[in-house]
Amino acid sequence: MKLDWNCIDTVLLDMDGTILDRHFDDHFWLEHLPGRWATQHKVPLKQAKEHLYTLFRSQERTLNWTDLDYWSERLGMDVPQLKMEVEHLIGVHPGVVEFLVYCRQHGKQLWLVTNAHSKTLAIKLKKTRVGPYFDGIISAHQVGVPKEDASFWERLQRFVSYDPSRTLLGEDTEANLETARLYGIGYLLYICRYSSTICPAPSKDFASIDYFTRLIPASGESAVTIRQFQGEETDVT
Repeated sequence: MKLDWNCIDTVLLDMDGTILDRHFDDHFWLEHLPGRWATQHKVPLKQAKEHLYTLFRSQERTLNWTDLDYWSERLGMDVPQLKMEVEHLIGVHPGVVEFLVYCRQHGKQLWLVTNAHSKTLAIKLKKTRVGPYFDGIISAHQVGVPKEDASFWERLQRFVSYDPSRTLLGEDTEANLETARLYGIGYLLYICRYSSTICPAPSKDFASIDYFTRLIPASGESAVTIRQFQGEETDVT
């Protein structure tokens, strides 16, 4: 992909797994919460995981999937408070701040667009302090549908006025990139290093990068060539 910044006015970025390390979320939902639930209900951890994973899957691609109030009521637990127990795992991916600064310096409209619930946003933005880099933050809970819904990107226009053909979207979820492609968003990037604990693999359908520094042109230039990530890169410059 040839990425010419003269052709891009708006940058939309996902949060979890895209600018923030998804290790926190994976650990919380797959390990920490089941462990607390198992203790509360006095059942083996394996049984707790099997039960909770089934519940989680039942709400995939719905707003309930990320609604902390829903899960607090459904599980009879204070889920936001449980998240605070492992907040030390919340972190920004390497190279993200440099990319956000580049976008600001070059006058790009910069929005954080996420499926995350408002209570999750509050915890993570307080911890990472990346909020001020953005022109605004939009949650799918405001829009009314998750990003996996084909109508999301059109509905987003009520909050963010943007030209799809001149917009860059960074996401770690291919289903969201696909709905964005159907809407006509011109520049789609899959963030394959979504967690610091995984071995990243490129998407078969979308241009893939490991770090956002790949998108920053050399000094004095306005374009970069995004070569498909093959898994061998490890640096962030």
